[in-house]
Amino acid sequence: MSKPEVTELPVLQDGDAVPCCPPITAGELSQADAEKMAAMFKALSDPVCLRLFSKIASHPGGEACVCDIADVGVSQPTVSHHLKKPREAGLLNSERRGTWVYHQVAPSVVAAMATMLDLRA
Repeated sequence: MSKPEVTELPVLQDGDAVPCCPPITAGELSQADAEKMAAMFKALSDPVCLRLFSKIASHPGGEACVCDIADVGVSQPTVSHHLKKPREAGLLNSERRGTWVYHQVAPSVVAAMATMLDLRA
């Protein structure tokens, strides 16, 4: 498995996430922003993917090896398959270390998705 290319969202100096897309209440989404956000949400729409994403996000140290999160009721190769969409959508960064691949939630992604859906904005 090769290390996927992932676009990270920038972070402001004070730690606030810079959303990839404007808040939904700011106006109609552009086609490009809608496609980008749809891919992110679609990557998490599968219950197994969402559980894996949650396990990675809440894992001590902020990263997890497939061997640490594989207890979701599917085989390890299936876990790796389920992690492909979140990686391709830019939600996860992955790094091979020896025979294992370690995953980390991409910086600012969760905050950016929340900002996009913030109805108070």
